[in-house]
Amino acid sequence: MPFNPAQVQAILFDVDGTLADTDDEYIQRAARLMGPLKLLFPRRDPTAFLRWGVMTLESPLNVLMILPDWLRIDDKLVALSNWLEDLRPRRAASHFVLMAGARALLDTLAARYPLGLVTARPERQTMAFVDQFELRPFFKIVASAQAAPYTKPYPDPVLWAAKTLGVPAEACLMVGDTTIDILAGKRAGAQAAGVLCGFGQRDELERSGADLILPHTADLAQAMLK
Repeated sequence: MPFNPAQVQAILFDVDGTLADTDDEYIQRAARLMGPLKLLFPRRDPTAFLRWGVMTLESPLNVLMILPDWLRIDDKLVALSNWLEDLRPRRAASHFVLMAGARALLDTLAARYPLGLVTARPERQTMAFVDQFELRPFFKIVASAQAAPYTKPYPDPVLWAAKTLGVPAEACLMVGDTTIDILAGKRAGAQAAGVLCGFGQRDELERSGADLILPHTADLAQAMLK
């Protein structure tokens, strides 16, 4: 069925590659670490190679992300990660990069819809992103990795978000850049929009059942206001 914006009563956003420009952040960080190896690339710029690597590894990494859920050790791993982070000196500022046009998009959509975050990131990391850019006023709920028994691509966090917002799951729109976002939304009975500004590619988003595919997250405003 074609995408039906009239059916949408709430919008749920992924973080990485959707609202946070994580792929470019990873690529820039990797490029800095390569040092002398940059000489191996045309114009000493490894960006194209690194971007190919990020896109190629996206699906295997998604599988690895849900392994802790399957093994029922996700809470223990998050507690360990928080403990290790507490041992390190505090950084002066977080390192996230906000996707271009994201704030204007959220400002437009929040005036018409309740918005939520549905992410596989742990709560502390998710809220660090939200607080770095002062986004709390935009989101009614935040479904981080521990909000539901299983994280994406299971439907659990989308169902939890819909229930918490008091909106039927089928009246939600899940927006994300990877197959796990699309699968989570569709399995919950929601509509799903894929964006091409992150880790995913058009063909795999289509195969996962995306109702709508946009070049960039910022393009969602126009799609919703038609």
